[in-house]
Amino acid sequence: MDDLLSPVALAVLVAVTSWWLGTGVILWLVRLPPRLFRTSMSGVTVLLLLSLSGTAWSMRQVSVAADYVGFISVILMWSWHEMAFLSGWVTGPRRVPQDPAASGWRRFALAVQALLYHELALLLNFLVLCLMQSGQPNHVALCTFALLWCMRLSAKLNLYFGVPQVGEQYLPGHLAYMASYFRKSSVTGCFYLTMTLSTGTWLWLVLQAHRGAVEVSTGWVLLASLLGLAIIEHVLMLFALPLQRLWGWAMRHRAVTPVVPASGLPTQADRI
Repeated sequence: MDDLLSPVALAVLVAVTSWWLGTGVILWLVRLPPRLFRTSMSGVTVLLLLSLSGTAWSMRQVSVAADYVGFISVILMWSWHEMAFLSGWVTGPRRVPQDPAASGWRRFALAVQALLYHELALLLNFLVLCLMQSGQPNHVALCTFALLWCMRLSAKLNLYFGVPQVGEQYLPGHLAYMASYFRKSSVTGCFYLTMTLSTGTWLWLVLQAHRGAVEVSTGWVLLASLLGLAIIEHVLMLFALPLQRLWGWAMRHRAVTPVVPASGLPTQADRI
């Protein structure tokens, strides 16, 4: 076990750094003036293409290097989806606040409409990764994407059903309407269910990492670390903590809020 200490520590460090730095860069980019969104999207699209190449290479190898390349490639890939969503380019057909009179299935349907294109883009990306994975031995990249997607869905469901802290301060001005789809309330059964499932999965990942050789355990440690961070993010939905300090350098300036027409769609000026 002593021989695994350094590789394990490195894998945890890479996962935590990727989470912190990736989140911070996206928060910084979406707070730039709207006229720069196109430039930002062009940059992250180049990274998306590079990440697909890195992912394809990693899937063909069984090695520590391949685990890291696959993991980091998917983090870059995921950043494209984050940027596309938070910049307002890929959200959903509904870009106006929630109907305050809506309840039950209608409220849920309207919430889905606000996110539909974003979710379809994630689904398409996952299907592409599944096709790339066919016949290849290394599953770290595919599992990383699946893990991020599952925990993102979990977070969205908890925000929809209700948690004490919804984190609306992280939304850029042009997505302020999204906060109307969140619900501030005491903890619901959804939170207990998702936390039970995610914690059980985390324990299983830790067990797999403990059993494997270094070439195999690195991937498990990366996944367990990422899931652990996602679990912590879920727990923080319960407490009012000044998490902005973690990304003070990225949130120093308030997001520029464009003028939103009645349709809720970005104006032409926002795209320039």
